[in-house]
Amino acid sequence: MVTNGGWKGKQSLYLRGDSLKIKVYTKLMPAKNALKEYDPGGYYHIYNRGVDKRTIFQEDRDYKTFLSYLEIYLTAEPLQGDSLKPPSRKLKNYNGEITLLCYCLMPNHFHLFVKQNSDHGIDHFMRSLATKYVRYFNSHYRRIGPLFQGTYKGVRVTDENQFIYLSKYIHRNPISLSPFKETPRMLDEYGYSSYGNYLHRFSQEWVSTESILSYFFHKNPHMNYRSFVEQGNFDDIKPITEVTLDLE
Repeated sequence: MVTNGGWKGKQSLYLRGDSLKIKVYTKLMPAKNALKEYDPGGYYHIYNRGVDKRTIFQEDRDYKTFLSYLEIYLTAEPLQGDSLKPPSRKLKNYNGEITLLCYCLMPNHFHLFVKQNSDHGIDHFMRSLATKYVRYFNSHYRRIGPLFQGTYKGVRVTDENQFIYLSKYIHRNPISLSPFKETPRMLDEYGYSSYGNYLHRFSQEWVSTESILSYFFHKNPHMNYRSFVEQGNFDDIKPITEVTLDLE
């Protein structure tokens, strides 16, 4: 058994009944990861940034609005409207079609680690999420035009290491911001990522942590996962960045 900072290596790619379909992992990805060929049961890194690298979350309200839409679309018992406005019309619910494993919102981009459970779950979910947020943003800031740099991008997770280290890459994103750059142990204080779910600091029912935490020693998986994320250097997540657009 190979161990690394509390991570227990597995010889198979089975996570409590969820199989990772094995394909040859290559750095030769589709152009800008823009192809939309998503298979049911597949795991994907979904991300996008602001057009011209512009800021897409300008204040706390923006982050919370985006998160409220994630909650509405992914909560088992559908919530209607959003947390900042009265209910308007019934929204599509994607619980069962999409499983969200982790997320991080940054000033000019976002990351989602998802599992697609239906034939077109990701495409429908992302269209709804982007449309809803752009409508809010443009109305709130009295602007018109596109907010995101084209269609969202997606990279398929094809092996076990990519599965584990993608979550680390996503949760380490705020390390580029002050004060987290100087003190990685403060990453759990970043308010716009799913990291706190993995440390048992809070629980968002629309975020599923079980598959990733199953790789860590059961005695204290939350502490072991924290060590995994916060220790080490940039090199261990470099393969993830090499198949992802520059998002800074």
